[in-house]
Amino acid sequence: MAKTEVILTHNIVGLGAESDQVKVSAGYARNFLLPQGLAISLTQSNKRRLESLRQRRAEREAHEFNAMSELSKSISKLVCKIGVKTGDDGKMFGSVTSGSIADALKTQFEISLDKKKIHLEQPIRSLGDYDIELRLHPEIKASLKVVVESLTPLEKPADDANQAGGPVSEKRGRRVEAGDKPEKTEKVDKAPRAEKKK
Repeated sequence: MAKTEVILTHNIVGLGAESDQVKVSAGYARNFLLPQGLAISLTQSNKRRLESLRQRRAEREAHEFNAMSELSKSISKLVCKIGVKTGDDGKMFGSVTSGSIADALKTQFEISLDKKKIHLEQPIRSLGDYDIELRLHPEIKASLKVVVESLTPLEKPADDANQAGGPVSEKRGRRVEAGDKPEKTEKVDKAPRAEKKK
């Protein structure tokens, strides 16, 4: 397969950053990179443009580094609360993923963060407090406090009957006091059925 060298004018994931000189297949360069303006062919005149591309890349990376360092300082002070549905026993339905943390940051604090920068070894499957590592930049890491809470209200034990003076008898609807004896119920014996005569 024929290869050709091009100079990237934009970041392309898996290929390189702007001002990188890369070898790609001729068809990929001819049909995608060059028409989309993502790269320029490697010629003498374009080599002169390389210096301006490198300068633009350095400025962009410096700006990105400063923005991420400011974000890491402010994000470490935040507490992100995530509400989840749970059963009566407090067990979660589903799990909390890096995508749901990114959505919560956007809605609560208006911080747009790529979910790939939120590092979870495995999804969160139980309620509680967690310190989540954020990889904002190759050189910048931050920690975010995440609190996973239940949206389902937990049932409170029924202490109302004890406060009102004792349990209510289900049979007649009157209160049973501690010294009362239970009422006797009479058993009615049913007469045996008469056998059919043949």
